[in-house]
Amino acid sequence: MLLKLYEKNNNPQELQEIVNILNDGGLIIYPTDTMYAIGCHGLKERAIERICRIKNIDAKKNNLSIICYDLSSISEYAKVDNNTFKLMKKNLPGPFTFILNGTNKLPKIFRNRKEVGIRMPDCNIIREIAQMLDAPIMTTTLPNYEHEDIEYATDPELIDEKYGSMVDLVIDGGHGGIELSTVVDCTGGEPDIIRQGKGVLNDI
Repeated sequence: MLLKLYEKNNNPQELQEIVNILNDGGLIIYPTDTMYAIGCHGLKERAIERICRIKNIDAKKNNLSIICYDLSSISEYAKVDNNTFKLMKKNLPGPFTFILNGTNKLPKIFRNRKEVGIRMPDCNIIREIAQMLDAPIMTTTLPNYEHEDIEYATDPELIDEKYGSMVDLVIDGGHGGIELSTVVDCTGGEPDIIRQGKGVLNDI
């Protein structure tokens, strides 16, 4: 199913339907400030395992990431020191993934690696959904995007054609981007850029 949403003035009933899908353990594809992504309720382990199978991700070897609505909700799921908080405040919302040490509020599947990627995209659609859900959204790029015709990673109708059967809903938020987020590892005290993507980090 393909659902058109906008940066502002979306129908609350449609947003609630998406929240219901996530609460029921469903998967959605949605826009971010970088690329289209696939995600689920970030506290529902079976839904996360389903995405890991689709993406062929080994959760013991790969960091998993969540989208949080705001900075205050991040501290529930990740350990944030003062310097990291200031850094995130300066750069979020934005196209960054901050790697932090996770808390025990995250499901067991995250605790395999003790770390979690934190996203707060500059995209009102997915942040509004996260706010209504009142929980993080587990997030990862679309399967096989590196090997596809780029239109199948950026055009919502083609995304729906290719991946719609794998998920419960595809959100059409307009044409998507092709750059990944910039990944910043903050687990060692000093921020370390381990993948340069779309975002240019403003330091403290």
